[in-house]
Amino acid sequence: MRERGRVARESVAFVSTRLAATLLVWLFTGIALALPAALYLLDRNLARAAGDWQETQGFSVYFHVGVDAEASADLARRLAEEADVEAVRLITPDEALAELRTHLGATDALEALDDNPLPATARVVAGPDVPAQRLARLAARLEDEAGVDAVVIEKAWLERLAAIRAVLERIAGTAAVLLGVGAVFASFASVRLAVEARLTELRVYALVGASARLLRRRFVYLGAIYGFGGGMVAALLLVAALAWLDAPLRRLFASYGAEPVVSGFDVVFVLALLGAGVVLSLLGAVFACRSRLRELPVT
Repeated sequence: MRERGRVARESVAFVSTRLAATLLVWLFTGIALALPAALYLLDRNLARAAGDWQETQGFSVYFHVGVDAEASADLARRLAEEADVEAVRLITPDEALAELRTHLGATDALEALDDNPLPATARVVAGPDVPAQRLARLAARLEDEAGVDAVVIEKAWLERLAAIRAVLERIAGTAAVLLGVGAVFASFASVRLAVEARLTELRVYALVGASARLLRRRFVYLGAIYGFGGGMVAALLLVAALAWLDAPLRRLFASYGAEPVVSGFDVVFVLALLGAGVVLSLLGAVFACRSRLRELPVT
């Protein structure tokens, strides 16, 4: 145990004397971990948002601009009486404009409007057990109603979201493999340079009977330090990215009625980042040691 502690201290000292090179390895490893991790977080939050929207399936009825308020209210009342409809919320043009101001802020363009260009909208929430075909028939029937401009079924957005998630998962998997291999090579090159820098010392240790495991241990520890630092850099990069995207993400989730909280970035996620960095860097370190130390007279 004392020997392990001594080797660990030597590894830390070696890293501290080559801080610029160490920071470059940490940065490269951090970027290699942060990109697929960010795609994973995006996919997880899209899945959560899709689950929230799936629970409240329905459609939106958009009326023509300037349609009579009584006509839109009458249609909303008739919709509420449908057996497949759980709730109907009628949004007047004034309410729609106020909601737009809330999301965009009081911009000069909105303040300069003489007339309200937004139509009335009826948001219809269907029952959870209503088949999609029956919901589509009801929506098609509403398109023939007087004053109705369009009917948009939220199910279509969910299907598109599922397709986007499928593409995103493949991109994340490909990026994880390619960048993971890059992180292994970064650790391999750095540890290989460290071995070359101490080759004379290693030969002396080998001549006095040091085992291959003993010689390899100091460089394995070095790889672990590279991986742990890379994982920390990845976590910091993700924190900075989430802080930068916080305001637009809140507006996006709030516009769909979802909880504006990014899920998945927790202690377990950070530990997984650190573990992935350590494992990838250890692989690079082991390959570097095996390719160079086997030329030494060790057992």
